[in-house]
Amino acid sequence: MPLNHKALGKFTGCLVVLSQQTLELMASSGLFVEKASAADLIQRKQRSEFLSSLKGTLFTAINGNAELIPSLLTLALNDAMTYDKATKSGGANGSIRFSSELKRPENKGISAALNLLDDAKKEIDSYSKGGPISYADLIQYAAQGVLKSTFLASAIRKCGGNEEKGRLVYTAYGSNGQWGLFDKQFGRVDTQEPDPEGRVPLWVNASVKEMKDKFVAIGFGPRQLAVMSAFLGPDQAATEALLATDPDVSPWVQKYQRSRETVSETDYEVDLITTLTKLSSLGQQINYEAYTYPVQRVNLSKLKL
Repeated sequence: MPLNHKALGKFTGCLVVLSQQTLELMASSGLFVEKASAADLIQRKQRSEFLSSLKGTLFTAINGNAELIPSLLTLALNDAMTYDKATKSGGANGSIRFSSELKRPENKGISAALNLLDDAKKEIDSYSKGGPISYADLIQYAAQGVLKSTFLASAIRKCGGNEEKGRLVYTAYGSNGQWGLFDKQFGRVDTQEPDPEGRVPLWVNASVKEMKDKFVAIGFGPRQLAVMSAFLGPDQAATEALLATDPDVSPWVQKYQRSRETVSETDYEVDLITTLTKLSSLGQQINYEAYTYPVQRVNLSKLKL
């Protein structure tokens, strides 16, 4: 049968239209979306499983070294406090791991906390299928682990030592459920050099004005300064006594002291979680595909044609 070019052209045109219609139909039916969503869900599951394991490792490490809790909090604070709003440099980027930065006066006494995290990192990296965890993530999640541990201990104490009731209170007053935004900021990228000197005060010797000025410089105020009292040195009571001498900070100090002693008041826990979440996001660069399994490459050279 002879080839009819006119008929062939019409047939080809129909195929093009059909292909376009098919693509539109597939798109409208959600086939492409479902495919993309499935891959996204797999990545989310991988990251979620890794995050859960990470938290477990840190929780065990922290509970076995309770004396390092204040240092772990200051480590997280000082790593983030190098943030400079004008240049948008510094922040929670893991720079404090460099010996030249760790040896600065403001970081005196917190090297043991970093050593603890170094040990935890070896274990975490051993089961990570998506590459080693960044110090930026490790340091901030250690601070989260510290707060969760102390919040739970406080809830149990408020319930007269009853662990079961304490855990119910801990869950009910939000310390367990308020961490959603913090957990989404996962995949911080490490800087490859120390941050500039002079950006972090020597907290134990700083005046309240110096502390306020530094908190204002990164976008915080008296409220956040008061709620972060446990991060500013080894003796929270002494820090709060100093902060209470300032008329701007004192009302917040008193508010959080009352909150910590009352089962029904949760202001301290919620505000501290919110403040740490904001602090740990300063200057961060996020790799949202971090810690997912590497894509298996297909070796096409083995194909024989």
